[in-house]
Amino acid sequence: MSKFKKKKDGGVPAVNTAALPDIVFMLLFFFMVATVMRQNTLMIENNLPFADQVEKLDKKDLVMYIYAGKPSQNYKQFGTEAKIQLNDKFADVNEIAAFISAERASKREELVPFLTTALKVDKDANMGLIGDIKQELRKVNALKINYTTKKGSVFGRD
Repeated sequence: MSKFKKKKDGGVPAVNTAALPDIVFMLLFFFMVATVMRQNTLMIENNLPFADQVEKLDKKDLVMYIYAGKPSQNYKQFGTEAKIQLNDKFADVNEIAAFISAERASKREELVPFLTTALKVDKDANMGLIGDIKQELRKVNALKINYTTKKGSVFGRD
């Protein structure tokens, strides 16, 4: 008579890794699409004024933003007077030239003539501060200026 042999346990079957690269690329693509790039943290109150004739800027990567207004609730220790914000810090008017130069240096040389300076100014900001900003922009030959507004009636009723 023949002997019965026990079937040897083959162990755990191998994991199929053929689909692993597809899964990795799907996750990579998902996070590339779903991620929002961080903008500047606003340290000022920025209630933009209204305008009835508004145009959108085509290339937002060629825009340098200068914010002006009173410090927000979290930054009241800096005072109640209108301040200028360049990127993520408060600045004086005389620091605008260095800011513009740094922004120009960070762009490719052929794009520099197309750079636009956008002023995001609070509707209650002092016009003297805006005039000082414009004077500094003239000194560094940043003559393409955009005033950022909200679309609506000039009188703010819409």
